Amino acid sequence: MSTTDHSRPGSAGGADEPGQLHGGPDDDYSPAQLAAMDRTELDRLGARYDGVEVLHVEPVAPPGSPLDKKNTRQVTLWFALAALFAVAFVVVYAGSGWFLPTWAWTTGSSTWSALYTPLLGALFGLSMISIGIGLVLYVKKLLPHETAVQDKHDGSHFDRVTTGATLMGGLDNSGLPRRKMLSGVLGVLGLAFGAMLVSLLGGFIKNPNKGNPLGTTPWADGLRLLRDDGTPVRPGDQVAGSLATVFPSVAGGNKAYDAAVILIRLRPEQLTELRIPAGQEDFGYGDYVAYSKICTHAGCPVSLYEQETNRILCPCHQSQFDVTDGAKPVFGPATRPLPQLPITVDDEGYFVARGDFPAPVGPSFWNMGRLG
Repeated sequence: MSTTDHSRPGSAGGADEPGQLHGGPDDDYSPAQLAAMDRTELDRLGARYDGVEVLHVEPVAPPGSPLDKKNTRQVTLWFALAALFAVAFVVVYAGSGWFLPTWAWTTGSSTWSALYTPLLGALFGLSMISIGIGLVLYVKKLLPHETAVQDKHDGSHFDRVTTGATLMGGLDNSGLPRRKMLSGVLGVLGLAFGAMLVSLLGGFIKNPNKGNPLGTTPWADGLRLLRDDGTPVRPGDQVAGSLATVFPSVAGGNKAYDAAVILIRLRPEQLTELRIPAGQEDFGYGDYVAYSKICTHAGCPVSLYEQETNRILCPCHQSQFDVTDGAKPVFGPATRPLPQLPITVDDEGYFVARGDFPAPVGPSFWNMGRLG
């Protein structure tokens, strides 16, 4: 039975049998009488019993007329644009790093990285705007307009039948059953818009540690230790008891948030007190040791060094680390040692790393045991 069949109230959401009667209209109209009425008659009858007074009715363009076709094309166009923008949003969001360039938040990023976030915002906004314009045009040009006043009362079988006729009549009046292209575009829009909204959840449900970014840094075997000006470091460049900040010899190494290292040359008396953690006996080179410069409490740079007390100090929250005892924390809120970078020298006599840190750098996190 089609949605435009007005022959019986069951097609409008009512029931063939009244069930328990509640008085009022049910006493005035039997199920047989209601079943004999078409949907339009039921709609008007229900309106009268609901206390509805129609003040003004403005009809729409006749179905199939040039004006009706023009209005339908306009509404369909805007909903189609909304679906197109939603699909484009999903393509940009899901395609980045797949078949589109990879987005990265870096200084001096590529054109794609600079445009990625604004492009997502523009596509989302254009889709929402197109939906809004489409809805406004749909209501103004395709739906009949009426002004009515209605009183509320308790429901009954009569109310269920007449209300169902009203709802189904509203569907007929909307023109969707006969406007196949508009209905199809609305279906595509619903899928595309839903996919756009669901895709936003990807940033919340995807694994943020994919590729272990929290447990690795740019340091790798054979990378030289460079000063901020890009010059390499030899063992004889520092005096005993001094500290230097160095970075890996990779592009942008001096700007990487987790790559800064403090290279310390110990004094002879410190070497006699040196306690090396198990498994890190060969991490140093001669009287040199290298530790991450990122405090394990809140990520501040540990840029102060008191050689008389053998302590590396963090100026943010006063955490202190003993350089002669594996940079273990001895004061302040930090609870984890500074990770040590294994170092050696290359064939030209410059310091190089022998690999990455054995533990994640920076502040401790709840899943620390799963990193590394």
